[in-house]
Amino acid sequence: MMWTPTEEEKYGVVISSFRGSVPQGLTLELGETVHILEKSEGWYRGSSIKHPNAKGIFPANIIHLKKATVSNRGQYETVVPVEDPLVTEVTSTLQEWSSLWKQLYVKHKIDLFYKLRHVMSEVIDLRRQLLSGHLTQDQVREVKRHLTVRLDWGNEHLGLDLVPRKEFEAVDSEQISVSDLYKMHLSSRHNVQQSTNQVDTLRQRHKEPRAPIPHHLLLNLKSFTHSNIGEDVDLFFSLYDMREARQISERFMVRLNKNGGPRNPEKLERLCALFTDLSSKDVKRDLHLVVHVIRIGRMLLNDSRKGPPHIHYRRPYGCAVLSLGEVLPALCENRDEKDFVMKVYMCNNENEWFQIHENIIRKTSTKYSTPSSNYGLIVSLQLLRGDMEQIRRENQLLLNRGAAVTRKLGFPDVIIPGDVRNDLYVTLERGDFERGGKSVQKNIEVTMHVLYADGENLRDCVSLGAGEPPRTQYHSFVLYHNNSPRWGELIKLPIPIDRFRGSHLRFEFRHCSTKDKGEKKLFGFSFTPLMRDDGTTLSDDLHELYVYKCDENSTFNNHALYLGLPCCKDDLSGCPNIPSSLIFQRSPKETFCISTQLSSTKLTQNVDLLALLKWKSHPDRILDILGRLRHVSGEEIVKFLQDILDTLFVILDDNTEKYGLLVFQSLVFIINLLRDSKYFHFRPVLDTYIQKHFAGALAYRELIRCLKWYMERSADLVRQDHIQEAMRALENLFKFIVQSRLLFARSTGGLEEEQFRCSIHELFQSMRFVLSLDTRSSDTLLFTQAALLSSFPAIFEELLAMFSVTEVAEFVRGTLSSLPSTLHLGQSMDVVKLQSIGRTVDCRLFSYPEARRILLPVVLHHIHLHLRQQKELLVCSGILSSIFSIIKSSSTEVDVGEEVQMLQESLLDVLLQTLLIIMSKSQSQEAVRGQRCPQCTAEITGEYVSCLLSLLRLMSDTHYQHLLHNFQSKEELKEFLLKIFCVFRNLLKLSVFPPDWTVMRLLASNIIVTTVQYVCPAVHKNFCEEDFDFKVWNSYFSLAVLFINQPSLQLENFAAGKRRRILDKYGDMRVMMTYELFNMWQNLGEHKYHFIPGMIGPFLGVSLVPQPEVRNIMIPIFHDMMDCEQRRNGNFKQVEAELIDKLDSLVSEGKGDENYRELFSLLLLEKIEQETWREPGASFVTSVTRLMERLLDYRDCMKGEETENKKVGCTVNLMNFYKSEINKEEMYIRYIHKLCDLHLQAESYTEAAFTLLLYWETLQWEDRSLREFLHYPAQSEWQRKESLSRKIIHYFNKGKCWEYGIPLCRELAAQYEKLYDYQSLSWILKMESSYYDHIMDQQRLEPEFFRIGFYGKKFPFFLRNKEFVCRGHDYERLEAFQQRMLGEFPQAIAMQHLNHPDDTILQSDSQYLQIYAVTPLPDTPRVLNMDQVPERIKSFYRVNNVRRFRYDRPFHRGARDKDNEFKSLWIERSTLTLSHSLPGISCWFEVQKRELVEVSPLENALQVLGNKTQELRALITQYQHHNLHGNINLLSMCLNGVIDAAVNGGITRYQEAFFDKDYITQHPEDADKIGQLKELMLEQVHVLGVGLAVHERCVHPEMRPLHKKLVDQFQVMRSSLYQEFPMLEKMNPSCPPLPRSNILLSHGALNNDSMRMLHRHSPLVVLSSVRHSSSSLSSHASSDTGTTPTAVDSETEDPYTMQMLLPHSLHAGSITNVSALSSSYTSPSSSSLSSTHSAPSQLINSAPSSTRGSPSLPDKYRHSRDLVMLLPAPRDRPSSAMYQTGTESGQRCVYPRALFQQVLGPCKPCSDPNLSVAEKVLAAPSSWSLDSGTRESLPFLTSHVGSVLTPTGPTRGLTQGHYSLHFDAFHPSVGDGAPALPTRSLRKSPLHTIPASPTSPQSCLDGSNSPLSGSASSGVSSLSEGTFPGCPDVTPSTDPRTEDQQSGCFQHYPPVRYSLSDPNGLEPPKVQPCRSHSAPNGVTPPRSPSGEHDEGNPEHDRLRRIRRNCHMAKEQAARVGWDHNVGKP
Repeated sequence: MMWTPTEEEKYGVVISSFRGSVPQGLTLELGETVHILEKSEGWYRGSSIKHPNAKGIFPANIIHLKKATVSNRGQYETVVPVEDPLVTEVTSTLQEWSSLWKQLYVKHKIDLFYKLRHVMSEVIDLRRQLLSGHLTQDQVREVKRHLTVRLDWGNEHLGLDLVPRKEFEAVDSEQISVSDLYKMHLSSRHNVQQSTNQVDTLRQRHKEPRAPIPHHLLLNLKSFTHSNIGEDVDLFFSLYDMREARQISERFMVRLNKNGGPRNPEKLERLCALFTDLSSKDVKRDLHLVVHVIRIGRMLLNDSRKGPPHIHYRRPYGCAVLSLGEVLPALCENRDEKDFVMKVYMCNNENEWFQIHENIIRKTSTKYSTPSSNYGLIVSLQLLRGDMEQIRRENQLLLNRGAAVTRKLGFPDVIIPGDVRNDLYVTLERGDFERGGKSVQKNIEVTMHVLYADGENLRDCVSLGAGEPPRTQYHSFVLYHNNSPRWGELIKLPIPIDRFRGSHLRFEFRHCSTKDKGEKKLFGFSFTPLMRDDGTTLSDDLHELYVYKCDENSTFNNHALYLGLPCCKDDLSGCPNIPSSLIFQRSPKETFCISTQLSSTKLTQNVDLLALLKWKSHPDRILDILGRLRHVSGEEIVKFLQDILDTLFVILDDNTEKYGLLVFQSLVFIINLLRDSKYFHFRPVLDTYIQKHFAGALAYRELIRCLKWYMERSADLVRQDHIQEAMRALENLFKFIVQSRLLFARSTGGLEEEQFRCSIHELFQSMRFVLSLDTRSSDTLLFTQAALLSSFPAIFEELLAMFSVTEVAEFVRGTLSSLPSTLHLGQSMDVVKLQSIGRTVDCRLFSYPEARRILLPVVLHHIHLHLRQQKELLVCSGILSSIFSIIKSSSTEVDVGEEVQMLQESLLDVLLQTLLIIMSKSQSQEAVRGQRCPQCTAEITGEYVSCLLSLLRLMSDTHYQHLLHNFQSKEELKEFLLKIFCVFRNLLKLSVFPPDWTVMRLLASNIIVTTVQYVCPAVHKNFCEEDFDFKVWNSYFSLAVLFINQPSLQLENFAAGKRRRILDKYGDMRVMMTYELFNMWQNLGEHKYHFIPGMIGPFLGVSLVPQPEVRNIMIPIFHDMMDCEQRRNGNFKQVEAELIDKLDSLVSEGKGDENYRELFSLLLLEKIEQETWREPGASFVTSVTRLMERLLDYRDCMKGEETENKKVGCTVNLMNFYKSEINKEEMYIRYIHKLCDLHLQAESYTEAAFTLLLYWETLQWEDRSLREFLHYPAQSEWQRKESLSRKIIHYFNKGKCWEYGIPLCRELAAQYEKLYDYQSLSWILKMESSYYDHIMDQQRLEPEFFRIGFYGKKFPFFLRNKEFVCRGHDYERLEAFQQRMLGEFPQAIAMQHLNHPDDTILQSDSQYLQIYAVTPLPDTPRVLNMDQVPERIKSFYRVNNVRRFRYDRPFHRGARDKDNEFKSLWIERSTLTLSHSLPGISCWFEVQKRELVEVSPLENALQVLGNKTQELRALITQYQHHNLHGNINLLSMCLNGVIDAAVNGGITRYQEAFFDKDYITQHPEDADKIGQLKELMLEQVHVLGVGLAVHERCVHPEMRPLHKKLVDQFQVMRSSLYQEFPMLEKMNPSCPPLPRSNILLSHGALNNDSMRMLHRHSPLVVLSSVRHSSSSLSSHASSDTGTTPTAVDSETEDPYTMQMLLPHSLHAGSITNVSALSSSYTSPSSSSLSSTHSAPSQLINSAPSSTRGSPSLPDKYRHSRDLVMLLPAPRDRPSSAMYQTGTESGQRCVYPRALFQQVLGPCKPCSDPNLSVAEKVLAAPSSWSLDSGTRESLPFLTSHVGSVLTPTGPTRGLTQGHYSLHFDAFHPSVGDGAPALPTRSLRKSPLHTIPASPTSPQSCLDGSNSPLSGSASSGVSSLSEGTFPGCPDVTPSTDPRTEDQQSGCFQHYPPVRYSLSDPNGLEPPKVQPCRSHSAPNGVTPPRSPSGEHDEGNPEHDRLRRIRRNCHMAKEQAARVGWDHNVGKP
C-alpha cells in the first residue's frame, strides 16, 4: 500500500464512528475533526484535532472533507478550516457542552439539563441555517445574533469562559489593544446578562442610536365568516387610539363578495396591509385594531320591500375590535406572525354607529349585540422594525405580493428625506338636515366630488382605503331614517400638487327613497375650497359648512355660480354683499361638518414660511420675515429645507452688510433644529445640500466674520444665547465655510487663498481667546466655552479638505494649549474639556502618525494633570483607551516607538500611582461596606488596569532599558519597582477581572511575566550585595508567588482542548515565573536568611502547584533555607516550625498530592545526604513526609462525601501526630476543635465533650492573659477554662453521661466558692443535683461493640492493615453495623471468616473488612461489686470506661469424631486491649494488644451447660407469674430445645465424650472439671423440673400435647442421668416413681457433698454480673451463657447462704430464685446442648441493647426480672412486713411473697403488670489523657464486694393485705459514703466518673459476647411470685402446728430459707431511715433498733435451732441449693 501526501484533502469531519479495528487504526468518534496527512486506496492517515499526537489510519468514506487553509506544510503543518469562524466556534462549543450536559443529569440539575438541551437543539438548527448559504446578509446577521446569544447563555450557566466578541465573532487578543479587549469583555458580559433575562432583548451593544426606530404592523386577513349577510361587504381596518379618541392611521379596505371571498380574484392571497411608521410611544399606547363592516345591498337586510333589488346602498353592518396593547408586547418578543380571532358585533341603534368601536372597547354591551359563534374574522399580525427601506429590503417577497402600505395620519416621528407626500384626509363628521315635510326622516347619502378650478372632476383622487384603487367620487353609507346622521368616515384625497391650488370639494346630499323606484333625490349641497387666497391650504380643523338647497334639476355645470358664495361662517366676512336672487339659497337650519388633516411635504399652512419663500414680493419686510422664521414649526422647515436655505443665501448675497447677521442667525437656527432626534434623518439632507446644491461662493467671508464677531463679543455680553447656539452649529458652519471657499477657489482659480488662511488663523485665535477667558465670575461664559469645546473637534474633518494634516494638527494643538489647567476650571468644565479632547483623539486627524506626534504631548499633558489631581478618572481612562487602541492598530503599519516613549514618560508613573490609590480606596470601602464600590472597581479599576497593561504591552526592550536607566537615583528606582510590584499584586489579589474572563486574565498574566523578566535584572543589579533592600526583594517574591498560584494559570483544571490552546499561545507561564523566581533566589547569596521564615509558606504554596517542573525547581529551595539557617544558627528550627504550620493550611486548602509527598522526600533527602547535618535533616524530612501523608488522608476525607467515622479517624490521627510526634500545641488545639465540630455535626455530644476536655486539661485556673484564638476572644486563662467547663458539662448532659459531668461541676463549684461567686455556685450545685436525678430517672441504652479490621493497601493510611473496636449506635446490631461499614467503604470485600488475614490480603491493592462483635470487659470497679448499688448505675459502668474486649473462635484439634464433635471442639479466646478506653474522643480506637487463650472441650462444655441452665432460670423466673394460658412461647422453645437435645444426644454427647473411662484415664488432670460437669448436669435437671412445673401451669390447652411430649422426654433424660449417677436414687430411696403430673416433685434432696459441689460451681452464687450479646457469626450457636465459679471463704468473708426451696404443690407459695452472678461468658459450641432449637429467635439474634444481661424478652416480661435488682442487701433492709417483725396476730410470713411485694415499689399493688424497669442506657465515654497516651485507673472504681444479706430466722406473721416498699426507703447503715473527688487536679488528671450512690443498691450483672453464640442468655434470676394450678394465694396460716411442723409440710418444695454461715448468731436487720414521702401500708418500725437480740425469747430460740439444723451439712459461705422431696420431720 503506497501512501502519498495529500494536497487538498487536509481537513474533515467524522460522519461515522470508527473503532480502529485494523492495525494502526485510529479510533474516531462521530463529529470529531481530523487532520489528514496521507492517503492510499480509500484510506487516510492522520490524526484527530483533539489528540494531535496520536496518528493512525481510518477509512476515507467516513470523512466529510472541508476546505482548509494549510500553513507550514510538512511535518509541523497546521490546518484551519475555511469557514465562518462562528461556525467553528459553535462546533467546538457543542463538543464541550456535550460532556457537561450529561453531568448535569448525574448531578440532578434537571431544570438546567432540559434548558440546555433545548438551547443545544436551537444552536444546531441555527448552525444548519448558517451553513446552508441561502440566507440574505440581514438574515445571516440575525442568525449570528441568535447564535451568539445562545452560546453566551450556555457558557454562562455552565461556568465556562466568557467569549469577547466583535460583530458576533470572537476576537483575537493579539490583534487589539488590552483596553479594547476589556471593553469587549464588558460588552459581552452585558449581552450575556441581558440574554439570561430575555434572550431576544439584545439589540445593540451599548445604547440605542439617537434616531428612533419605527415599527410597522403587518396585517393579513385570513378569513371572514358570516352566516346571514348574503351581500357584498367592505371591511375597513384602522388603528384607533382610545386614550386620544382618534384614528391614527389610514384605512385598509378589503372588498369581499357575498361568499366571503375577495371581490377581485387577483387578490385571493394578497389581503394584507402594512401599517407603517408606528413610534415606540405608539406601541406603548392604548391602541386597538378596529374593523368596520359595511354591506352593499338593500336598505334593510331582511326586508325585500324596502327599495328595488337592483339599487344598492352602502349600509353599516358590524364592527370588530382587537386590543393591541395586549398583543404588541408579545409580538415584540416573538417576531413571527401570530393569529387572532375577532368577533363582529352589530350596532343596536344606527344613531350610535359612529362610536360603535368605542362602545365595544368600553364593553358597553347595551349598545351592541353579540354575534353568533361562527361569525367573525381571523387575522394574523406581525411586528416589524426599521425604516421602510430596510423593511422593503428584508421582506421583498411580502411587499411584492401586494401588501397595501397603510400610512400613519400626519408625519411620523422620523421624517425621511425624499419622502414626497401630498395627502388630504377628510372625515365626514355629521350633518343636520330638515325633514322637508315628510312624515319620516330621510335616508341621506353624501356624494363627494373633487373639482379643479375649471370645474373638471379630478379623477382617481378619492381613496376609501389602502388596498383598493382610488376613484373619482365618494358615496357615503346611508343611515336609515336619520336627519342628523353622524358618519365618522375617513376619506383620503391624494390630490396632485399642481392641481391643489384652485381645487375644491363639493358634497351633494340625497334622500334615498325606499319605494319601488328607489330614487335618490338631491336636496342640497356644500362645498369648500382646498387653498385660501394667501396660498395656505385648508387648516387642520373641524369645518362647519353651509348647506345650500337644490334639486335634481339644478345644474353644477357653472361652478362659479356657487364658488362665489360663502362656504362657511369664516368665509362669510369675505362676501359682505350676497344678492338674494342667486340660484342657490343657503338653508339656515341645515349644516354639514367635516374635519381635515393635511400631510404634505410641499404644501404649507404657515404664512410666515410662505412670506420667506416669496421675500422678493415684499423686500421691505425682509428683516421682519427673517425674525419670524424662528416661529415656524420644524416640520414645515424640514419640508422646505432646500428652498429655505437657497432663499437665505440669496438674501445674504443681495445685501451682506444689511442682512448678514440675520441670515447667520437664521442659518444657526436651522442647523440646531436638525439636532433634534425627530429630524435625525434630515442631517444627511443638509450635508447633501452643502455638497451638491449649495452655491454661495462668497458666503464664507460673512460666515467667518460673524463667527469672529460673536466670539469677540463673548467677553462683553451678559446674555450669550445666540453665541452658544452659534458654537453648537460650528460643525455645519465650517462645512458651509469650506464648501463656499472651494466654490470660490474653483470659480476664481484660487484667488485670495492667503486671505482665507489668515482669516482661519484669526478665527482660531478668537476661539483661543474665548477658551482662555476666566469663567469664575460668569456662568454664561462657562456655557459658551462648553458649547465651543463640544463642537470644536467636529471641524477638523472639514479643515482637512483645505489644509494639510500638520497644519490642522497645529491649529488643534494651539487651541488645546490655550485651555487653562484644571485648577482654574470647575468640575463640569473639566468634563467638557476632557470630552473635547476625547473626541479629538477619536477623530480621523488623530489616526495620522504626524498628527499624533503633534497632538499627543498636549493631550497627555491634560490627562496627566487630571490623574495627578485624581479628577474625572473615568473620562481620562476612556481617552487613554482610545489612544492605546489607535496606537496598537497603527503599530502593524508604522513605527510607534516614539509615541510609546511619550506615553511611557508621561503616563507610566502616574498610572501606577492612580491605580494604587484606586485599589486602596476599593479595599477600604469593601472593608467598611462589605462590598466594593462599583465606581471604584468595576469601572475605574478595570479601565486603568487595562490602560497600564496596554502601555506595558506596547513597550519594547528599548523602552524598558530607557525607563530603568533614566532614574536619577536608586530611591526613585526603588519607588518605581515597589509601585509596579504592588499594582501587579493587587491586580492578582483583588480579582479585577471576573473568573470567567480567561482571555483577559491570560493576556494580563503574559504581560506581567514579561514585565517582570525585564525588571528583574535591575533588582539584582541595584539592590543586592551591599545595597540589599528587603522591601524590594520581598515585594518581588510575593508577586511571583501570587502569580504562580493564580487560578487562571492552573492548567490542570481546564479541559484538554482549552489547555492545549493556552499552551500553544502562551506556554506554561507558571514555569517561566518559577525559573525567574529560582534565579532571583540564587542571586540573593548570603541574604537568603532575611526571608526565613517569612517566605517558607509562600514558597511551599508554589511548590505544591501540580506542575512537575515547578515542583522540581522549588523543592530544593527548602534545602537552601535549611542550610542557610543551619549555618547561621546551628539548627533549622524556624524552617521546621514554619514549614509544618504552613503545610497544614495549604494541604487543607486542597493543594498537594501523593506525588508531591514522594518528590518532596526524594529531592530533599538527596540534597541533605551531602550535608553534615544530614541526620536531623533526614529526620525532619521524614516527619514532614509522614505529616503530609496524614494531611492528605485528612483532606481527602473532609472534601469528599465521606462518613463521619472516616473524618473523625483522620482528625484523631492527625491530632495525635501533632501532639506526640512534632509537639505543635497550637495545631493540636486547632484539630481538637475541628474534631469537636465533627462530633457536634453527628450529634455525638459525649465524644465532643471528651474532645474539648483535651484543651481544658491544658489550661490552668490562673489569670494569665490569652490572645484571641479561633472563636475565643481575648480573655484570661481562668475565664477560658470556665467557659470550656460549662460547654463540656453541657455536652455531657446532652450525651446523657452525667457521671462524667459531675466532677466538672464539683471543680467549678470549688472555683466559685474560692471566689465567693455564690450565684454561680448556686447554679452549678443545682446543675450537679439535677444530674444525680437524671442518673436515677432517665433511661439510657447500652451499646454494642464491634471489632473491625481494615486490610489492604487501598485503605487510608490511618486505617491500613489495622484493627479497631467500635462502639455501635443505639439499637445497632452486627448486621446493621456491617452494612454501615460496607456503605462507608463500597469497594471493600467483607471477609467471611475470623482467621487473621495473611500477607496476600495485607499487601493487596484491594480493601477487605473483617467484622464481628466483641464483649466489653470492664475493669470491675468497686461499684460493680456493691450489692446495694442500683442496676441503673451499674449498667453505666459495664459499658463505659472499657478498654478490654473479648471474642471467641471455635476450632477442632486432632481427629474430629463425626459421631461426637464435642470431643475435639476447642475455643480460641481473644482479648483485645485498645489504645484508649471507650467512650472517648472517638467512637472507635485501635487495638493495641491482643491476647489469645485456648479453652479445652471440657471447659467449653462446662460453660455451655452453665449458660443454658442460667438461661432456663431466667425464663422460669419471668414466666412463673405469667397469666394462665398466656403466651409462653419463649419458655416452650427453650425447654424443648434443651430436653429434646438431651434426648437426642445433647447431654448424652457430653457423657460419651467426657465420662468415658478412656477419657478419664487419659486426662487425670480433668477429674475436678468432670465432677463439675456432672454437678451442672444434675443442676440442669432440677431446673428443668421447675420449668416444666411452670410450663404446666401456664400452658394453653391446645399446647398440652407439646407439654406431654416434654414431660415424657424429661423422664427419659432423668432416667439416663440416674443410670449415670446412681447416687441420685440413694439420696431419696423411699421416693417411688411418680406419675407424669407429679414428676417435678420426685427429685431427691442433695447430699452434703453434692451440696458442696453445687455451691462451688453453681452460677447462682457468683457475685459478678452476667452479660450477653446478641451478635453471632455461627449458624448453630446457641444462647449459652456460662459462669466462672467464685468460691467465697466463710472465714474471711461473711456472706449469707441462700437456699431456694420450691413450695409444696398443696400449699400456696412462690418460686423464688435469687442469684448473684460473676464473670460469665459464652461457650461458643457449634453443636450445643440446645441444638438449633434451644433458643427462640428473640434470644439468639436480636436482643436489644437495653436488655443486655438478660434474655431478650418483651418489655412486659422484663419488669419482674429487673425489679429484683432493686432489692437491698439483707443487712441493709429495714424492718418491715417483709422481714421478721412481730405482728399483733402473730401470724407468720410466707417469705417469698413478702419479698416480691417489697420489690414492687411504693403504693403499687403487688400484681401490677405495668411496673416499668429502668432500662439500660447509652454508655457515656470515659475521659482521655493524652499526656502519657495511656488510660489512668479511676481511683473510685476499685473493687468492692458487697454481701447478700438474707435473714435466716423463721418467718413471722403478716397482716392480711398488700405490702410493698419503695427501694428508696432503704438507707444503708454501712459506713461506705460517697467518695470525694480525686486529690489530683482535674487539669492534670483524666476525668473520673463518680461512684454510684450507696443509697440505691442494686445487684450487679455481667455477661459474655461470642461470635459463635448468637443467643442472649441471662445471668440473672429474678425474684418473682407465681402460683401453680390449683394453688390459692397466700393467706395467713391458721395451722396450729409448730413452726418446725409447718415447715415440714413442704415435702417437695419447701419455702426459701436464709441461713447464716455462722450458726451461732443472727444479725438482725439494721434500722434505716425512710426517704419515702409516704410509707407503704403495712410497714412497721423495727422492734430492736439497736440490733440486739431479746434474750429468752422463744422465737429466737426456735430460729437458732433451725439455723443449726441447716448447717449440719457443712455448708460453705454463699452456698445456694435446690432441696427437693424433703421428708417430714
